[in-house]
Amino acid sequence: MTTNEKLMQSVSALLKTRGKKALKEAQKAMSEEKQIYEPLGEALSYFMNEVWLDFLHPALLSLASEAVGGKADDTIQMGAAFILLAGGADVHDDIIDQSTTKEGKATVFGKYGKDIAILAGDALLFKGLYLLHEAVRRLPDNQRRQILETVRQAFAGINSAEAKETGLRGKTNITNQEYMDIIKMKVAVSEATTKIGAIIGKGTPQQIDLLREYGRIFGILNTIRDEYIDVFETAELKNRAEKECLPLPILATFKNPNKKTQILELIKRPATKETMAKILDLTMDSFETKNLTEETKSLMRQELQLISNIRNCRQELELLLNACTVDL
Repeated sequence: MTTNEKLMQSVSALLKTRGKKALKEAQKAMSEEKQIYEPLGEALSYFMNEVWLDFLHPALLSLASEAVGGKADDTIQMGAAFILLAGGADVHDDIIDQSTTKEGKATVFGKYGKDIAILAGDALLFKGLYLLHEAVRRLPDNQRRQILETVRQAFAGINSAEAKETGLRGKTNITNQEYMDIIKMKVAVSEATTKIGAIIGKGTPQQIDLLREYGRIFGILNTIRDEYIDVFETAELKNRAEKECLPLPILATFKNPNKKTQILELIKRPATKETMAKILDLTMDSFETKNLTEETKSLMRQELQLISNIRNCRQELELLLNACTVDL
């Protein structure tokens, strides 16, 4: 096993350990929602037990709380709420993008169709809001208001990002900055989780702001990593070319007019191994993509420096940041 493989295995174990209690809570909450229409119940069960194994959001809440001296278990119910809220948004996102598969598994949209997917997404959002209400019910008024406003802003940011991205669908003249602006809006939920974790852990205003910024930077780095991965995934790249925006490294490469012409011509062809290899070579060998990679690693190093004085959970927080630039 390589060093990078060991690192990613450690990240997977960390997230699972930190997030498994909240995931079980979310799964239990949805299983108790008896659906009159059986296919809807099947779709929700499929999503919660086979697709949306979201350890990340509750893990970020847990780490942020402990980082400021709080208890990880105090974030479990909040973590379950975030799993369902983010899950509902993800189901609706798949409908917008017409994504039938993701990471080798059928999406709810792909398996059950548009109508069931819309209703499943709604069910997840409503139950998530209920769990959110329960999670903040016994908190002091100032904490409750701060958390609810943070959640509102986070999901408003996601909605705005999705709306803006649909307006760019199919366009090839998108600048790096335009797409980076969308990414920065999309990461509002990871930013919210670390901020809320620090609030639940009773952090100082300075600690809360530091953890909020950590969540924002981590979200950006993790999203950029996913953008690179999509260049390597044939099915995902084809879907993005036809129904979404092309991945960020390809958009960066488009600064070179000659390579842009070549890649656009290749994308129109059948997705053979040879064609995809050519797109990959043109993208990953470009000066623009290499520059994007260096900027991403520089952002990661800056954030590592900012959290260097955190006493609790610093190694875990550093591990997550380092994982975002593995193999870039």
